[in-house]
This record gives sequence, structure tokens and C-alpha cells, in this order.
Amino acid sequence: MKLMQPEIPAQKPTGEQIPPSPAPLVSGLKTTETSPGQMHTASLAFLGDAVYSLLVRERLAALYGKAEDLHTRAVGFVSARAQAESAKKLLPHLTEEELALFKRGRNMQTAHKPKGVTDAEYHSATGLETLFGYLYLSGEFARLHALFAIAVS
Repeated sequence: MKLMQPEIPAQKPTGEQIPPSPAPLVSGLKTTETSPGQMHTASLAFLGDAVYSLLVRERLAALYGKAEDLHTRAVGFVSARAQAESAKKLLPHLTEEELALFKRGRNMQTAHKPKGVTDAEYHSATGLETLFGYLYLSGEFARLHALFAIAVS
């Protein structure tokens, strides 16, 4: 059974356009001077998962006001299966360096995977998270937002 990932619209239900994020994603919170290329892949994926989730939540909060709707909608985007679908959309748009980072995360050995997803989906989601973690730590916020826009389109 193929699960279709929901799409985050670019406008509110009222038709009002959602402006792009005015400032880089939580850039003031970056607290490490460690080179992202020297970080363990699992650490990049851990951070990338939070970055991706925050981007989803930021976009949904701009669209929908009710808190009870937000969590349910967010889960549809941040699950391993949904992230794997997003990764498929991104692959043709990645640079060689980004593709290498994605593969680094995808190929990382893991001790477990969540129930209800295939190994391939879980590893692909980990690749996406690794890429997003790396871009965040590298300060490449414009690229991060551009790739996110493609991922949720």
C-alpha cells in the first residue's frame, strides 16, 4: 500500500499567501562551533530530525490556527514514511556534496527501525535528516528552506 504524503499548501485556506520565513531558521540558537563535516552521522540525523520538524511546524502554524489540528497534521509530514517520500522529491535537486551527505545518512547502520516502515524508507528518512542537520549547522539556511519547499510541495 502506497501512502501519499500530504502537501503543505503555500497559502492559507482563506487564499492569503504565506510569506517565507523572515529570518533564518533558529540561527540564533546554534551553539556549537564543531565542523558539521566532522560530526558523527547519527548526530547530524538527530539534529536534522528536529530541524525538519521545526520547519514543518512553522509552516503549519502559519496555515492553521487550532493547536489540536497542528499536531495531527505535523505527524503526517515528519514520519519516516513521509520523510522518505520527501527525499525522493529532493534527490534530483541535490548537489553532488548534498547527495553524498544524503547517502552517508542513508547508509548509516542503525540498531532499530520504527514499526510500520520498511528498512529502505527508514534509511532514506535518515538520509534526509542527515542532510538537513548538516545544512543547518553549516548555516546554509537559504538552501535549507529551498529544499524544504521542494520536499513538501
